[in-house]
Amino acid sequence: MANLLSSAPIHASLPDCFVFPPDQRPPASSQAVSLPVIDLSRGRDEVRRAVLDAGKELGFFQVVNHGVSAEAIRDMEAVCAEFFRLPAEEKAAFYSEDTDKPNRLFSSTTYELGDEKYWRDCLRLACGSPVGDTKNNWPDKPKKLREVVEKFVEPTRGVGMELLRLLCEGMGLRPDYFEGDLTGGNVIINVNHYPPCPAPGLTLGLPPHCDRNLITLLLQSTVPGLQVSYKGDWINVESVPNAFVVNFGHLLEIATNGVLKSIEHRAMTNAALARTSVATFIMPAADIPIGPAEELVGEGNPPRYRTVTFDEFMRVYKTVGARRESVEKAFKL
Repeated sequence: MANLLSSAPIHASLPDCFVFPPDQRPPASSQAVSLPVIDLSRGRDEVRRAVLDAGKELGFFQVVNHGVSAEAIRDMEAVCAEFFRLPAEEKAAFYSEDTDKPNRLFSSTTYELGDEKYWRDCLRLACGSPVGDTKNNWPDKPKKLREVVEKFVEPTRGVGMELLRLLCEGMGLRPDYFEGDLTGGNVIINVNHYPPCPAPGLTLGLPPHCDRNLITLLLQSTVPGLQVSYKGDWINVESVPNAFVVNFGHLLEIATNGVLKSIEHRAMTNAALARTSVATFIMPAADIPIGPAEELVGEGNPPRYRTVTFDEFMRVYKTVGARRESVEKAFKL
């Protein structure tokens, strides 16, 4: 618990272990590039084209009018911020550095093999579908946390599944291609908390990485911090009220034979304000083989990735790190 950044009321200086070399924290581009904002209430043909086009062009986009109520979003943001304001002793029982625990509170983990730590605390929750008894393994404080998370995660998973159906339709796959075991693992919620940082120019909230799952939906907070890799630069992601930022994980890139790409992104810190974001990850079942869809392989378009189970993928991912080049090299044919 001594490592938990949010337990200290004020950080007067940045410990050396959080300082990244300059070449690992290049500044964001000054170019004005905005992620597409897609209104999911529009006609299906229009939405399908917009989702696929944005996915191919940027690998990131935002969605609004998605069906998750503003109240559910507001309550989720509020209860997550309240959790990190709890006294340290009330969070202590949930703190763990055991990476195999599905539900835990942790801090300052490193993605790569260097000694640098990043400026983040994280509450990770595993959610069954339906949630059912899995919520009994979540923290019981704040009092409404379990109820609020359950009301948020069920419809949010529904948005992710609908986006996968739209992508399938656009790529010529049957709409239910990702139903069942391919999305049958627990939904994982990462509540990322970035306290005010005394030297934001020297560190990172999260280093550049690609996600390991199929599809991610992020409530990114009104406080800016998310940056996305774009044509060799880093671009800032603007906050859109009640929107989800959507991106694809490595497993979706494998399943679509590279039609859709997993794009690197990172989180920056700031000196004035705490930032709390909520990432929802849709995962496959552990022992299910995942490889390029047969419909996306043919003459002149051979398989680009080998077939792996999610368990095997995670073992390799933890070994090589989360950078796009390393993961791609490990699974490309």
